[in-house]
Amino acid sequence: MPYRIDVSATSSAPPEIVFDHLAKAVTWADWGGFPFKSIRERAGAADPDGIGSIRRAGRFREEVVAFDPPAHYAYTMLAGAPLKDYRADVTLGSAAGGTAIRWEARFERRIPGTGALLRAAFTLLLRRLARGLARHADRCETGCAAHRAA
Repeated sequence: MPYRIDVSATSSAPPEIVFDHLAKAVTWADWGGFPFKSIRERAGAADPDGIGSIRRAGRFREEVVAFDPPAHYAYTMLAGAPLKDYRADVTLGSAAGGTAIRWEARFERRIPGTGALLRAAFTLLLRRLARGLARHADRCETGCAAHRAA
């Protein structure tokens, strides 16, 4: 049975700024609240952080599967959690004076009986990520990694 998560947040920053933070692997530690760094392990074919790129954040490894600036970004989880077929799609749209962030994920549990618990944990995580991304983009300064060349 597939589990689904749908969280949202709003930023006063334009979609281009929000997307730049979302797409650059090194910025996830800045706005995600992680106690570890996030790095790009492999560059994408057309864009270093685009389709085919692989990001590592702690024990999680994820591959970018959709990259359509500044509106859509999606990734699948390769390793790091007891899930299978995990995919998250982040869509950015216009909101009054900024950007609406919608973070949707779906997955199947790998271990019987853990689906509801994993959905609850990942709902909290994705809600924190969406809000952290929005807050950081709102107050981002030029020294942020999102503003540096790839």
